[in-house]
Amino acid sequence: MKAPECFYGTQPFKVRSFIQSCQLIFYNDPENFSQDRKKVLYAISFLIGRAEKWIKPYLSNFTNQDPNYLLNSWNLFESQLFTLFGDPNEVRKAEAELDSLRMKEGGHVSLYIANFRSLVSIIGDLDERSLICHFRKGLPSRIVDQLVSHLSRIDSLQDLMDITLELDTRYHERQKRRVIIKRISLKPQSQILLILKILQAQVIRRRRIFSRGTSPILLC
Repeated sequence: MKAPECFYGTQPFKVRSFIQSCQLIFYNDPENFSQDRKKVLYAISFLIGRAEKWIKPYLSNFTNQDPNYLLNSWNLFESQLFTLFGDPNEVRKAEAELDSLRMKEGGHVSLYIANFRSLVSIIGDLDERSLICHFRKGLPSRIVDQLVSHLSRIDSLQDLMDITLELDTRYHERQKRRVIIKRISLKPQSQILLILKILQAQVIRRRRIFSRGTSPILLC
């Protein structure tokens, strides 16, 4: 797994990516990073320049075993990085972006979900109902209108995301079929019939996959 990039402490937007890169290393190797001190010391090895100057005084008291000492607490280390080198308005900006996040009518749900998840990870403390409301608010009408017939399947944000992905996949498949039909309109009749049969088989297969179990609804 790729090691984190060196952190200089001069670009606030890089704090979160640096922390996340370190955490990926920890998650991938829990045996070697079972203690906070090992995590902190690993992260410190990538501090350069301004960030390195900040941490040096703590290293002079390297043998300090107090659990609340910065070298012994990953949570404290992470918090200090955000406080000293992060953007103080990061959460406020993310909240504003989430409130205005909209998926384009012909866009892809996968990209919308990625942007949504990224903003939520910055904001942090949002309950399930709020997340569902925010997610629904940014969906295009072509998806919102179809959600009504799938309400019983939605019990969580993940359920809602799964449904919208399915609906979006079907939408883009229909768009592709329309393009194909346009292109084959001048082809010989036998070829047209063969292609139409293939397209019909794809529709039937998608419907079988799409029709599955139900669960209680939780929507705003």
